[in-house]
Amino acid sequence: MTQQASDELNQLLRLLAMEKEVDLAQYQEKIVNTPLHTRREQGTSWYPVIIVESGFGIGERLYIEVERTAQTHMPHTFGQGKAVSLFSNAGNTKEKNAIEGVVVYAGLNRLKISFNEDDLPDWIDDGKLGVDLLFDESSYREMETAVKKVKEADKTRLAQLRNVLLGYSKAGFTCSVFFSGLPHLNESQNKAVHHVLQAQDVGIIHGPPGTGKTTTLVEAIIQTLKTEKQVLVCSPSNAAVDLLTEKLANKGAAVVRVGNPARVSEDMLQHTVDAKVQTDRNFPQIKQLRKQADEYNRMARKYKRHFGKAERDQRKLILAEARKLSQEANNTEKYITEGIFARTQVITCTLVGAANRMLGDRTFQTVFIDEAAQALEPATWIPILRASRVIFAGDHCQLPPTIKSQQAEKAGLAITLFEKTMARQQADVMLTIQYRMHEQIMQFSNNQFYKGELQADESVKEKTLGMDEWLSQPLTFIDTAGCGYEEKYNPENQSVSNGEEANLLLKHLNILLEHIKTHNPGKLQETFQIGIISPYRAQIDYLQAHITSYSLLAECRKFISIGTVDGFQGQEREIIYISMVRSNDRGEIGFLNDIRRMNVALTRAKMKLVVIGDSATLSVHPFYQDFLTYIEDINAYKSAWEYIND
Repeated sequence: MTQQASDELNQLLRLLAMEKEVDLAQYQEKIVNTPLHTRREQGTSWYPVIIVESGFGIGERLYIEVERTAQTHMPHTFGQGKAVSLFSNAGNTKEKNAIEGVVVYAGLNRLKISFNEDDLPDWIDDGKLGVDLLFDESSYREMETAVKKVKEADKTRLAQLRNVLLGYSKAGFTCSVFFSGLPHLNESQNKAVHHVLQAQDVGIIHGPPGTGKTTTLVEAIIQTLKTEKQVLVCSPSNAAVDLLTEKLANKGAAVVRVGNPARVSEDMLQHTVDAKVQTDRNFPQIKQLRKQADEYNRMARKYKRHFGKAERDQRKLILAEARKLSQEANNTEKYITEGIFARTQVITCTLVGAANRMLGDRTFQTVFIDEAAQALEPATWIPILRASRVIFAGDHCQLPPTIKSQQAEKAGLAITLFEKTMARQQADVMLTIQYRMHEQIMQFSNNQFYKGELQADESVKEKTLGMDEWLSQPLTFIDTAGCGYEEKYNPENQSVSNGEEANLLLKHLNILLEHIKTHNPGKLQETFQIGIISPYRAQIDYLQAHITSYSLLAECRKFISIGTVDGFQGQEREIIYISMVRSNDRGEIGFLNDIRRMNVALTRAKMKLVVIGDSATLSVHPFYQDFLTYIEDINAYKSAWEYIND
């Protein structure tokens, strides 16, 4: 390994340590220093809970299953692999009775927790039990371990991949792969699939908004399965993994989704390992063995209060029988699971999920990583440890990874492995036909981020909401400069809002819907969707609180979603409104400096995009100055004064 590569990975480990430190400090603020009733509302604590089952699981580890009996409708943040603390508030002791464990399974109101203990403590029987979320060491541990393994690799395939991905060796491609193309893909999509099949080390599918990245990636996976028995498919987010699982299953691929059932969408549960184990003909035998083991464990607990030698010996025998039954159940389950993996073509999971013990030492010829431009580099290395070849898909011009340490972000943690490889190798193919938005909505981002190489497909190029003046204009910028719409800072949530701008937005949307109802009423059906985006939580809260003040907006509320840019990633709407919020005489634009996030916001609309903001404040940034120039060029500029007195 070159000294440069070693230095680069050492720096990555330092940045990861900085990120962990900030994350831990935020956890302590949110959990450790927060009262129980607040933690319950935030979904980071369950209290009270009751024990519904206990026994010994895989590896003879003690487990209990608990059920919450209050706030059962509330969402929560517990998930498989998360560290938790089981505690009791019973008794007068000032010390908190607690033991630490790991979540094995998380449902809506049930948790199965594994403990590294021989027996449950006596205070379990005292009641007043609860569960707290602990700091997630496991994800950081897996990321750190992965980077260290990559750094230490020597004269192995991993060492070769490391040098290629970081740009210290040239990526190889073969010309011997024949691919005639697929009729339902366009030229650039077919080129990308062919590129994937030719890649010997790494291939990159660069998919700008609306270009069919997921469709192309799925086809590349299906084509790869013609020569490879099994592949690994990953993404940073559970939602993206679920989408890929669904698309691949619909294509007829045998797919297994590895991960926490509580994080898997309901439609995808059928593809999880748990669900497949439960449909196996041997599952009733496992269930019976575990039931018997649980009964023995309950019997053993009867001896806890009155302990003599005879009781101790009897209890030891009963616990030994419980362990024996549990071990038999575990062996049967392991046999079933191995059979499931042996028969599957595609294993899907998150990046950190690729470290799941269930996968054992399984390796793959190819790992496909979707949304790779949103993934922290240390997390990206986790599935690569299992592969001989890597295929990335994503767009580094859209959302970056979420990073909590500003210092680590500025020092380079925000630069993904996708970006590094793309910059250091010639291993990417960009998809160039977009199928989402009107040409005028597309063109500004196209010029700013994609060198003007995108083309709008004929099916969307000139598609509008209707012929009426309000409906035929695909892009409008409403300028609030000079209106006195000053932003307001909220110290409680450290966010910014602009109530007058929000009111203008709602008023404009209400008028637009009136025009649709008059000129094209058939549009307003359940498939018609409208999105309102703002970078600021305080503005979103204001919009949600006031949207029903207009009767037509109240009537159409089920069609309208309001959220942050991140919430709209990968989504599209017929109509999108963007509230820019910032309006001050200091030229401060805060979050709007992140033009990659703004690229996402500007490319969600299919037929109508309305942006509302203060040109005087926005124009201090070159990106927004260019946007205003583009608005003038296409005659899409409106002043807020035109709507104030309507």
